[in-house]
Amino acid sequence: MKHLGILAHSAEGAALCFRTFCRQGFAELGPHEHPDVTLDFIALARSMPAWDAGDHDTIRATLAESADRLARAGADFFVCPDNTAHMAFERPGPALAIPGLHIAEVVAAQAAREGRKRVAVLGTKYLMDGPVYPEALARRGIAAEVPDAADRRIVNDVIFEELLNGILSESSRREYVRIIAGLAGRGCDAVALVCTEIPLLVTPDVSPLPTLDSTRLLAGAAFDVAVGRAELPSWRGGPVAP
Repeated sequence: MKHLGILAHSAEGAALCFRTFCRQGFAELGPHEHPDVTLDFIALARSMPAWDAGDHDTIRATLAESADRLARAGADFFVCPDNTAHMAFERPGPALAIPGLHIAEVVAAQAAREGRKRVAVLGTKYLMDGPVYPEALARRGIAAEVPDAADRRIVNDVIFEELLNGILSESSRREYVRIIAGLAGRGCDAVALVCTEIPLLVTPDVSPLPTLDSTRLLAGAAFDVAVGRAELPSWRGGPVAP
């Protein structure tokens, strides 16, 4: 089995990815069994000034440092359960120390398998305003839709003020459900929960649209690689090939 490295950029999403990966091992391989996994986490506070300044190159350098540490720990490949971080990963720069699965490619591939045509995207303001998901979905002929400006602010504020701190409030859940219902009214046939903490708040049973849970999809894809059901990835940062 291959050794997975989880390159954390926020605590709650990384913890959910770690638990999901290990629990899949328990279910498929037997009690207490799973492929080796190492988690490395450079505090998000180190990168937040660069996010606010739009300095993705500095963030990429910090993420690359974490990838180096995972490589030294023996990881064969990595996943980063933080969608927004992939804006920095996609910047040109030196190849990362180990290859990784690109979270947006994993989510977009699942959307294509399900036959989705228009996918709502909920994440941080950086991600909803950025190209990562529109491009990943477009490569598969799928349109991306985001909330209007006022609702994007609500989604982002809940992420940074609540979800990243482990706070799950019923009022925020109601707001997210309202926003997803509005996107359904605009023709979306699924919603991509592409802040890795959102699935903790919006579960399939409350969502007005079928959900694409980026955290659990990524953990499942990582497990497939680790047990040999899928090939090792080749992406080491930089733009994704068409």
